[in-house]
Amino acid sequence: MSIISQVKDRITATPDGEILMTSDFSDLSNITTIRKCLGRCATEGLIRRVLDGIYEKPKYSCLLGEYLPTDPEKIAYALSRKYHWTIAPCGDIALNKLGLTTQVPTVWSYISDGPYRNFSCNNIQIKFKHKANREISLLSEETILVIEAIRTLGKEHINDEIINQLKRKIPQKNKSVILNEATACSEWIYEIIRKVCTS
Repeated sequence: MSIISQVKDRITATPDGEILMTSDFSDLSNITTIRKCLGRCATEGLIRRVLDGIYEKPKYSCLLGEYLPTDPEKIAYALSRKYHWTIAPCGDIALNKLGLTTQVPTVWSYISDGPYRNFSCNNIQIKFKHKANREISLLSEETILVIEAIRTLGKEHINDEIINQLKRKIPQKNKSVILNEATACSEWIYEIIRKVCTS
């Protein structure tokens, strides 16, 4: 079977809306050949190029009668995989994931143990903010999510309503983990986490 046929078969087997990278096909041939094959598949409409070396298998919405836009979060995690970064949502993304805001962000922000980097795709900005390894690499994503959400709101905006929202949002089984992992964060943030994670 030719390389292009193998690439197409792998794309066909991938669920719609999923991200593919050049490295996902590295077992089939050298990178130059794979890039050419993926370029051909993009021209034929099997995939669409998102960023250099990153593609998406488009997902069609029968309800809307069009292909859905690429999920920025999937792009962010594809970039983290490409560059071998550990990342976690911060800013408005963290607030959104914890149900503390319903606003759709225009800038998708993540903390990372990699360098500061900004990417642009379909009018969406994806920003990575560097954090020291000790602040991200040894923590679960949920712990980082809670820390970053609290930091984004700021001490003066944390009230009983926010604390109760977080209590309801965080599964009980995860609260002890968050308490143990967050001990090195700022004192005021940890005090709020303690209120959220203890009854």
